[in-house]
Amino acid sequence: MQKLILNIQELNEDFFSGTHLLGIMVNAKSYRFCWQLNNMLGYNFRLNPDIEIHVQKKGRQYYFPVYQHTVHGTFLNHYIYHNQYDGEYLLPEFKHMDFLWLIKGDYIPDEQCKGLIKSVRAMNGVQLVAELTNEHIKTKGNLVF
Repeated sequence: MQKLILNIQELNEDFFSGTHLLGIMVNAKSYRFCWQLNNMLGYNFRLNPDIEIHVQKKGRQYYFPVYQHTVHGTFLNHYIYHNQYDGEYLLPEFKHMDFLWLIKGDYIPDEQCKGLIKSVRAMNGVQLVAELTNEHIKTKGNLVF
């Protein structure tokens, strides 16, 4: 019988191919932040419990909610991850980021991404928005659902 081995690194690279990842600092609950994005920028973010991230550390389970917005007529999806749950972080190397915004599916030009960053920065309560590059993310496998 032949053993098949799952190549996690290849899986991660495939998942993040052609994506944009933003880190956002804002003092708001996840549902409140998504409500702001929906009302001020015209998105339709909804909590998607099917892709909630479960991480086990130190014998405990941690649950990170994921909100999803699908652009109709395209393969483009937007995902908002809450980066912190009960003292643990989804991406520990970015503890200062409250939320992670993953844009995945269809290619979006850098100019469009920069416009999005500018729009989010202008929102009330947002302290920082930065694009996070794949080279600086050590635990990006935590974002894969």
